[in-house]
Amino acid sequence: MNFKEEMTALALRAKNASRQMNRLSTAEKNDCLKAMADSIEANSGIICEANSEDIKIGQSMNLSQSKLDRLMLDQGRIMGMTQGLRDVAELDDPTGNILNERKRPSGLSLKKVSCPIGVIVMIYESRPNVTADSAGLCFKSGNAIILRGGKEASHSNHIISKLMVDAGMKSSDKFPEHCIQIVQTPDRNALPELLSLTEFIDLCIPRGGEGLIRAVTECSRVPVIKHYKGICSVYIDLAADINKAVKITVNSKTHRPGVCNAMETLLIDKACANTILPPVSDALLSKGVELRCCEAAHSIIGGEAKMAITEDWDSEYLDLICSVRVVEGIDGALDHINTHGSGHTECIITEDEPAARRFQHEVDSSTVFWNTSTRFSDGGEFGMGAEIGISTDKIGARGPMGLDELTTYKWLGEGDGLARA
Repeated sequence: MNFKEEMTALALRAKNASRQMNRLSTAEKNDCLKAMADSIEANSGIICEANSEDIKIGQSMNLSQSKLDRLMLDQGRIMGMTQGLRDVAELDDPTGNILNERKRPSGLSLKKVSCPIGVIVMIYESRPNVTADSAGLCFKSGNAIILRGGKEASHSNHIISKLMVDAGMKSSDKFPEHCIQIVQTPDRNALPELLSLTEFIDLCIPRGGEGLIRAVTECSRVPVIKHYKGICSVYIDLAADINKAVKITVNSKTHRPGVCNAMETLLIDKACANTILPPVSDALLSKGVELRCCEAAHSIIGGEAKMAITEDWDSEYLDLICSVRVVEGIDGALDHINTHGSGHTECIITEDEPAARRFQHEVDSSTVFWNTSTRFSDGGEFGMGAEIGISTDKIGARGPMGLDELTTYKWLGEGDGLARA
């Protein structure tokens, strides 16, 4: 069987499963999700064993420490996966909701009702927890999912998806066996074949580095929801509280530096740079962060910092590296972000409410925080239970994507023998 035949068979099974999903009630879907969580929790030891094999593969591929961190599963992260599934089970069903209702003079009654998208392809690197998060969200929203993880996480992804399918089938005889599937071949040449099947695949969501996302977008014939980079900026305003500035910047950069909502650029108002930048930079340096600074910032921080080059302002490091720039107040910060930002997440640190509101209004990003770490740009923190990804697109989903973002709608019309004149 060649790639085209293999991917067509996979997609056809998913399409059939997506149609069968409509037969499951909300209660049945929730019971399946809880059973999946229970199974993952009960088999955490097996998952850790599989993950240790993946870590060895990652080390042999010379992955960076931050990427190995994204790949690693421990008991805490596995419990996070199970809690995510349970949280999704407790959320309202996003399908079957009446979004709009009207009665026309002709006698036609109309309802705009939310419904599943259909078949979603999820392409991602490392982070095997994405397998459970995305499969759980797609299942609750009535979608079939085809998962394509990186080869470095193949053992973890396989066991997690198998546990979820087996648990679902035991929980309900209506559970479609092929509503959660994994692309078995690691060969990248299979992806263009899969993403050409517009008659079966409704949406693709890539999640990973810019190279992966651009490659998927360029080869796909099905719609793609994406964000290319997570160049997240934190701006320290003249009216910032020093303690908050230190706490928020350190957390934004060092909590998990290898993820897309980590701070990559620190901006600080020229008027307070001499006062606030030293304690902030000291805190970052103490955590092992490499600082790449403009000339003004470098003159304040001193020899432990490096001089930035032009490319630094457009770089997503995904590591303990941060670019630092002194700007001319809020106007300078806005100009920098709207020029170099990726539209992901930004934060202003200030006690000046008008300045904060202006920043939030004028920054063109999917999420804009005030006195809050960029690490909160996350579906779980937004109360979505989990997230399938973050979109910086402006049409359709934007920001963290949860259940509601995995639905579309259709119009239901009723009449009593209506015929148009």
